[in-house]
Amino acid sequence: RCVEVFYIYFRAGRVEEPYVSITKKKQMPKDGYSEEIEKEVGQAEGKLCTHRSAFSRASVIQAFLGSAPQLTLQLYICVLQQEITAARSIFMVLSLLSIVYGALRCNILAIKIKYDDYDVSVKPAAYLCIFMWRSFEIATRVTVLVLFSSVLQIWTLPVVLVNFFGFFFYPWILFWQSKSPFPENIEKALSRVGTTIVLCLLTFLYAGINMFCWSAVQVKLNDPDLINKSQNWYRLTVYYMLRFIENAFLLLMWYIYKTDIYLYVCAPLLVLQLLIGYCMAVLFMLVFYQFCHPCKKLFSSSISEGLLSCFKFLCFICKPPKSTILTDKAEVKSENTDEARSSSKTIDSQKGNPHQSVSSNA
Repeated sequence: RCVEVFYIYFRAGRVEEPYVSITKKKQMPKDGYSEEIEKEVGQAEGKLCTHRSAFSRASVIQAFLGSAPQLTLQLYICVLQQEITAARSIFMVLSLLSIVYGALRCNILAIKIKYDDYDVSVKPAAYLCIFMWRSFEIATRVTVLVLFSSVLQIWTLPVVLVNFFGFFFYPWILFWQSKSPFPENIEKALSRVGTTIVLCLLTFLYAGINMFCWSAVQVKLNDPDLINKSQNWYRLTVYYMLRFIENAFLLLMWYIYKTDIYLYVCAPLLVLQLLIGYCMAVLFMLVFYQFCHPCKKLFSSSISEGLLSCFKFLCFICKPPKSTILTDKAEVKSENTDEARSSSKTIDSQKGNPHQSVSSNA
């Protein structure tokens, strides 16, 4: 692909192209109106766009199936050996940047896939927010996994497998619940077995991404494009709440079972820093969706409204039902009436028998 890209790029403009295609894109709505723009796209430009999309997808695959395990392994070795060499630190920084870049490309791909009808332009502030969001999220996640695995090696595999297979089977469970027919239009040359293999590889990549960070591209197997184009704030909120609880639990296990290699480490401060780092990732994510998202005008509801509705829903679930509240109030009222009746009876008895009360006092 690289050789073909350079060949097309240097030959572009020298030979007149026989035909061009016309694409129609909508502008972002201004004052409730959006204009449609027509643009001519030549063969060379179309091929370059195809290659660029392929490079973006390849960077995502390389980041989460190559750099992410590599960074985790290198940091684990550094922790056990209690030494960070210059070469290893350089490779870890490069791996981290590779993962962050892959996550950033994943965000941009999700935006362009969901809003394919619009002319999307991402501003530098949006890139900065995504970079900070993904950097804090991935760095804290990898550190938490390494700390936990360094003291409880036997429990590392169950934690990883539960996370991985949970995200791997989640799109398939939603697909089986929808009772949709098996997707046949992925590639005409593929058989049913080949289509199944492609879908399994897609969900494999989806699980690998969600192991380390939130996947901006949500897989939906019963959709023709295999992508969920709706903005689901509930799923986003549930993911980050569960991930924060999981990270806190893994850090608690590390704090309880930490060994002598952490003798000179301030464990409470490290736990606090990691939790604050994850909260910083959530903060930059909220800033991105609230202020810097290039298509925020197309949202049916903002991130603040979505989070508020999520918290209201969680409070509604945690709140006891009205029937129990009414029964508790009725019991309290009955107890109060019984006490009032008993007190009135004692007062009446004392008023009716003054001599008896005097003799009893005597």
